[in-house]
Amino acid sequence: MTVDSQGAVSTAPPDAPRGAAGTANTPPPPSGTKDVLQPPRGRRVLPAGLLPYLLVGPAVLSMVVLLVYPLVRNVILSFQQVNRKELITRKPEWIGFDNYSELLGDPDFWTVVVRSVGFTAANVVVIMGLGTLIGLLLNRLGKKMRLVLSMSLVLAWAMPIVASVTVFRWLFDEQFGVMNWLMRTLGFSGYEQHNWFETGLSTLTIVTVLVAWGSIPFVALNMYAGLTTIGTELYEAARMDGAGGWRTFWSVVYPNLKPFFMITTFLEIIWVFKAFTQVYAMNAGGPDRESETLPVFAYITGPGQGHYGLAAAISVLTIVMLIAAMSFYFRLILKQEEQQ
Repeated sequence: MTVDSQGAVSTAPPDAPRGAAGTANTPPPPSGTKDVLQPPRGRRVLPAGLLPYLLVGPAVLSMVVLLVYPLVRNVILSFQQVNRKELITRKPEWIGFDNYSELLGDPDFWTVVVRSVGFTAANVVVIMGLGTLIGLLLNRLGKKMRLVLSMSLVLAWAMPIVASVTVFRWLFDEQFGVMNWLMRTLGFSGYEQHNWFETGLSTLTIVTVLVAWGSIPFVALNMYAGLTTIGTELYEAARMDGAGGWRTFWSVVYPNLKPFFMITTFLEIIWVFKAFTQVYAMNAGGPDRESETLPVFAYITGPGQGHYGLAAAISVLTIVMLIAAMSFYFRLILKQEEQQ
């Protein structure tokens, strides 16, 4: 018996031809085409590569019907003059880029754009900051307290927007609001029937609290899920190096969860920038249109005042701004993949 260089055991004598020894360990050849499984007779086999397209097809068709078609119609409408008269007679007039020229030359439009960008930035900072802190808290709490806090976050996140707006309007009501009662109880003067919706800034501040209250649970729960993927040995190594909480976050947590922070931040930018229900249901863009953001501005211009072509142009410009923000995000993603 001999052992060759590959570790195979051979019973052939040393002076025997090498092919004779190898023949004993060589698996038998396949028995031929008669062992290949054949589809049952009468059943048709799909062409190779067709099944993925069939599975994706319904989703693509639904997206085309529900998203692409309204988008195309909206773009066409933005190049037409469609007011109440044209809407009734169904005879829109093609005016080219006049709607866009009117908007870009309107100082009120740019005021709304600046207000929308500031409103979005304030909301995203608050949502990401508090959501991250609550996610870190969830990672430190015990099992029971983590369950209680998680259920509270889910309930806040699942609450219908109109119901939450109703609760917030009651909290900040001029006569029976809890906030006026609380401020008077704490000893602050001037809160006897104080109108919290007196200015656009105060209205948007309350809307910011409402939007953050409904969106923080999404960030916090995802943050906690991401923290569970970081190994405990990294925390122990940082602790042995004498790193505090702040240093541990920037040296351990942030590098490991950087993709989470990027995608969540851009999702929040999109979600807040196009927020309509919270802003309109709170005070209908008032007082004196001082709390209008771009979606509310488009709604009041279109169904509110009957300038549908102009409202379509506002919505198209809003989409262009969101695409510009998303292109920046995709460029960061591609750059990160190239570095990896």
